[in-house]
Amino acid sequence: MQQNPLRLRSIHHVEFWVGNARQAAYFYRLGFGFSQAAYAGLETGSRDHTSYLMTQGRIRLVLTTALGPDHPAAAHVLAHGDGVRDIAFHVDDADRAFEEAVSRGAEPAFEPHDLRDGNGCVRRAAIKAYGDTIHSFISDAGYRGPFLPGYQERRVEGRDIGLLRIDHAVGNVELGKMNAWADWYHRVLGFERFVSFDDKDISTEYSALMSVVMADDAQAIKFPLNEPAPGRRKSQIDEYLEYYRGPGVQHIALLAADIVATVDALRQNGVEFLRVPDSYYDLLPSRVGAIDESVDELRRLGVLVDRDEEGYLLQLFTRPVQDRPTVFFEIIERKGSRGFGKGNFKALFEAIEREQALRGNL
Repeated sequence: MQQNPLRLRSIHHVEFWVGNARQAAYFYRLGFGFSQAAYAGLETGSRDHTSYLMTQGRIRLVLTTALGPDHPAAAHVLAHGDGVRDIAFHVDDADRAFEEAVSRGAEPAFEPHDLRDGNGCVRRAAIKAYGDTIHSFISDAGYRGPFLPGYQERRVEGRDIGLLRIDHAVGNVELGKMNAWADWYHRVLGFERFVSFDDKDISTEYSALMSVVMADDAQAIKFPLNEPAPGRRKSQIDEYLEYYRGPGVQHIALLAADIVATVDALRQNGVEFLRVPDSYYDLLPSRVGAIDESVDELRRLGVLVDRDEEGYLLQLFTRPVQDRPTVFFEIIERKGSRGFGKGNFKALFEAIEREQALRGNL
């Protein structure tokens, strides 16, 4: 198969459809240190929705809310709560990427079309992925605006906490659908299997899941896909599917330059994280060997560590960022490792199960 058949360059942005974009923008600015960079709404000619572009490092999050019941974001939020609608790709030619994807079996979400304003033109199209998630293709060569046509620069600075870029984005799908969607990413986007985990890798006494990681040829865009595995009780994936009302993006992993400084700032900002038992840190030196960071500092902040043959990584997961137990974020720093923290799976799963039990959903 041709490498990168759609000629994807990078993740252009991730768009959340939310119940109140103004309040969500405030949350991500004050909690996660994002800066508001651009705005689209009634004042810019957008009559049915409002959007805020939030940036930090190379991360671009778009927060969109409907201004009435006829915009599709209204039904999306009613069904799913706040959630990811679009993981958009930057491409050189949106028409070519769209036509190639459709020829490989993708279902169109919307046809290629022009977006124009006084700063120039952007070409955009999209295909459907799992659940109500889509992938847009955006070609914006020569466009001079702050983001996309219809947006005006409206900066509100946040306090940067050292987040660099999107490391990976994880999707949850129904039982029996993981391999079908992995095959879809291979067939349509040309992604390859990077690594996979079964219920022996990710399980506890009560529940389990299976996961496969799909990646582009440069291994710069990585999409893990999870499905529940049979267990004695309801898994975290089952809980997500129940409250999200179907498949969707479970979490976005954000790469940090210095996870200790970043998590320290996030905790001071009031962001809440999962917590593993203190005994995890008693075993850490013997399990992962020498690391640059202070184990006492990692213990204080709750940061987890895992090592593989290429190096080690540090990671931590927030609690869900809305009332439904659905979407959350991962903060990750890589010290050579390209993995996903396999050695932490059991401790993390047990931490999630403790949260599920408090919610009455285990």
